[in-house]
Amino acid sequence: MDTEQIDAYLRHIGAGRPAAPTTRALHELHLAHVRSVPFENLSIHLGQDIELTDKALVSKVVDARRGGFCYELNGAFAALLRALGFDVALLQARVYDDAAELGIPFDHLALRVRTEDGGDWLADVGFGAHSELPLAYADRGEQTDPGGTFRITETTDGDLDVVKDGKPQYLVDPRPRALADFKAGAWYHRTSPESHFTRSLVCSRLTENGRVTLSGRTLTTTVDGERETTELTTEAEVLAAYDRHFGIALEREPHVREND
Repeated sequence: MDTEQIDAYLRHIGAGRPAAPTTRALHELHLAHVRSVPFENLSIHLGQDIELTDKALVSKVVDARRGGFCYELNGAFAALLRALGFDVALLQARVYDDAAELGIPFDHLALRVRTEDGGDWLADVGFGAHSELPLAYADRGEQTDPGGTFRITETTDGDLDVVKDGKPQYLVDPRPRALADFKAGAWYHRTSPESHFTRSLVCSRLTENGRVTLSGRTLTTTVDGERETTELTTEAEVLAAYDRHFGIALEREPHVREND
């Protein structure tokens, strides 16, 4: 990323350029990102390609004003952090389902970020409703975050279980990976009828006082703990909601594809 691209990315998420790659700067960038760039899987249902390269991911977030799922959001965020001088490693993780069963390898992409002042953090801007701030990578106690209470525990195999409010979220392999390593996982989630991404539509973003989510035609807003749900009835209402709440301008309404 060149200086112009970095500045455009920072403007998009409403963050200033940090003077140094410090822990405080990482926390500010992480929070700004989850409040500005939505977690969404619209490309899957609009028939759009998903290209896992730094250039393509940054362009989607910054130029196209879109979000994405984990590979895209954490991939783009990693490119920004590296350009700002942070030490970033891509980590593969397997996500737990509601029955506490693990998904496929490279199910999820998370980040290990080391800062200039000695911080070591698990950063994740691509898991939907997760931590609002990075988690201390080596801390094995409870970590209180605005998004919940988290704990990172080490397994007998040396992997890391990430738990939120007592519920396991995903299992992290600590070995650094390349972005290209996640292509098979991204392909699976884009195409498999077993993937929850092919079976549902979601667009969700953290706000300063809650969260806003559009699932199909169901708009859910949470403000200071008060939840309100609205059923949209027309394509025009849906497109207006994407624009108003997420800054996403679409020409047509996405629909869940029928699996063969």
